[in-house]
Amino acid sequence: MHRYQILIEYLGTSFVGWQIQKKGISIQKAIQLTLTRLLKQKIILYGSGRTDSGVHALEQSAHFDIKNKIKNIEKLVKSLNFFLNPKMISIINIKKKNLNFHARHSAKERSYLYLIQNRISPSTINNKREWHIRKKLDLNLIKKGSKKLIGTHDFSTFRASNCNANSPIRTLNDVFVIKSKTQIKLKFKSKSFLKNQVRSMVGCLKFLGEKKWSLKKFENVMKSKNRKNCAPPAPAHGLFLEKVIY
Repeated sequence: MHRYQILIEYLGTSFVGWQIQKKGISIQKAIQLTLTRLLKQKIILYGSGRTDSGVHALEQSAHFDIKNKIKNIEKLVKSLNFFLNPKMISIINIKKKNLNFHARHSAKERSYLYLIQNRISPSTINNKREWHIRKKLDLNLIKKGSKKLIGTHDFSTFRASNCNANSPIRTLNDVFVIKSKTQIKLKFKSKSFLKNQVRSMVGCLKFLGEKKWSLKKFENVMKSKNRKNCAPPAPAHGLFLEKVIY
């Protein structure tokens, strides 16, 4: 048995998410079917984690096992992209790994990027790839709020009601807030995230940036550990899984 890591870029707009669902096409299913077709054996793909419907990836990581060693990886990558590129999926690379490697369990850190377009007019180029907010946001307040999120906390406030994680305790390693002209980039780094955690944190930071909330209110909402106090989550289309570190 041989194990391979596969690095994937995709636009999640037209998919039901990463994971295979009863209805609709998922990214996992689209790649699995294409790998099975090309390698002429049933392939099961194991991802580093799920991305929800509408969420994108700059570099998702997954792995699969195959009976025989792949003779020409470059040819396989080109063949996969021939079938997958029209679906807005691109295979960046395939790497040979030992059998101890696991795309999910071996991950040491995951990095998510959220994009906000903060101007009157929405972007045509980045349509469905960033959150358009007309009201001018206070960047300093957003930066102050983001620093409150760093560290080990009970993130129950930012956790989806149907989240299956055993514990709401997570350690956020770092948060970066960068503005380039009218675009605001929010980057979150952690070993793992709760379901809807990033989008929920961004939604609360937006309320802070709009001055609907004070910094004290933001802290109190976070410490309340109550989902009902959370601001509406940011839309999925502004979120990107940026990278998985091993």
